[in-house]
Amino acid sequence: MTAAAQSLDVSAEDRLRADLYNYLGLLLARPADQVLLEQTSALAGDQSPIGEAINGLARVAKATKPKSAEREFNALFIGLGRGELLPYASYYLTGFLNEKPLANLRRDMVSLQMTRADNVFEPEDSMASLMEMMGSMIVGRFGAPVSLDQQRTFFNNHVAPWATHFYADLEAAKTSVLYASVGAVGREFMAIEKEAFRMTAD
Repeated sequence: MTAAAQSLDVSAEDRLRADLYNYLGLLLARPADQVLLEQTSALAGDQSPIGEAINGLARVAKATKPKSAEREFNALFIGLGRGELLPYASYYLTGFLNEKPLANLRRDMVSLQMTRADNVFEPEDSMASLMEMMGSMIVGRFGAPVSLDQQRTFFNNHVAPWATHFYADLEAAKTSVLYASVGAVGREFMAIEKEAFRMTAD
């Protein structure tokens, strides 16, 4: 089956889910440049909690310059020695980097035919990478779209145990301005995904 044919099998709702996963992954992977800030400022949500969070992110992005986004990103995730937050599953779940959560993720990545990009040097269990993996599985970037059961298993094993905690920390971080709004969107989205997976479980 071609990639185009596979994409037709993905519902509009799932495509939107994948888009939001990928968008969060992009925002967490590197500082937002002018293009991404402009795209973000053009977002519009409804009156639901996640819609309001998206509207808040759009408002902040409109007032944010690339230089300030870069300073904020560096203070949060890089810093002198380390940033305010360490956005890795191993750290959140064990208190240390490169621990069992990373080994478990790498095992599941092999089974799903996912590999780390050659130009990425950080551990695969970063929140940015996990968001990208979820988005990719939904639309079939690594082959055929992954079943809902497989998505649920991956989410429950690698994302759910720490994502809400991480996004709440991002929202509350002392150096967060733009990324506080990213945290709010992520926190609301994780709540929606948790509930949706719970409702569709056998």
